[in-house]
Amino acid sequence: MKLLLKWLLSAAALLCVTYLYSGVEVRSFGSAMVAAFVIGLFNVVLRPILVVLTLPVTILTLGLFLFVINALMFWAAASVLGSSFQVHGFAAALIGSLIYTVLGMLIESALGGLFLKK
Repeated sequence: MKLLLKWLLSAAALLCVTYLYSGVEVRSFGSAMVAAFVIGLFNVVLRPILVVLTLPVTILTLGLFLFVINALMFWAAASVLGSSFQVHGFAAALIGSLIYTVLGMLIESALGGLFLKK
């Protein structure tokens, strides 16, 4: 139940990113659901590999390179999905991924409070 709710809220957060920032475009809520799934899949599969491979750069930049990795995951999802989810350049991917991350953190904290284990 929590996973399904998080997926739906992540899709809504992606739509929120499109309203807050014009560099990211999503055609519909269905497209946002697919995009949220692909972003989540990339974050689970590809992101850990990239974090390990770029560990020296991440340490050298005091962790700021992780923002670049998040932007790359966001941009890669847009390039896979084509016209239903578009990101206009790397700067747009960076800003969009930052907004999406903040909204995701808010979703996690809200769901954590909602699904407290007793």
